[in-house]
Amino acid sequence: MSKVCIAVGFAAVILAPQTVSAATTVFGGGMAEACSKAAIRGEVEVQYEKICTESLQTEFLDPRDRAGTFVNRGVLRLRRARYEEATQDFNDAVRLAPDLGEAYVNRGAAAVGRHQFAQALTDINRSIELGVDEPAKAYFNRAMAYEGLGNVKAAYFDYQKALEIKPDWDAPKTELTRFSVSQR
Repeated sequence: MSKVCIAVGFAAVILAPQTVSAATTVFGGGMAEACSKAAIRGEVEVQYEKICTESLQTEFLDPRDRAGTFVNRGVLRLRRARYEEATQDFNDAVRLAPDLGEAYVNRGAAAVGRHQFAQALTDINRSIELGVDEPAKAYFNRAMAYEGLGNVKAAYFDYQKALEIKPDWDAPKTELTRFSVSQR
């Protein structure tokens, strides 16, 4: 039996969203594993998406690995701001594995990219409930969604949470420099 690894994406700045994504690891060789490795490495070239597509079309995958491959292809699409196609992949992953947190966090990242912040919150909250391999990215994406909705206080606390989970990550540090905190 193979094991699925999923990558989590992240969104950078609300004005120019660049979501943070989370990939899924798929072991066992073949194109699904190559797709997984490309998503985890942060690849963006179309050739890697084609490998994922070929895997989904030709390889026998158990439902969890198939869901992970949909997530990984979606992550590759997300990185190129192809939000609608990425969302469809995440929807397919959720149908196959409704407990796969990475499918929800990435679908939320795609919603942030489309400036659909309320929808993003629903998915990202679900991903946090289910658990993800990289929770700092989930909190970062949720901060972006909160910021897009004008809830600056919640955004600040989620950027802080992302930094607390992953203190060496520069993205939340950078975002937090935009905030000024005062006592009332």
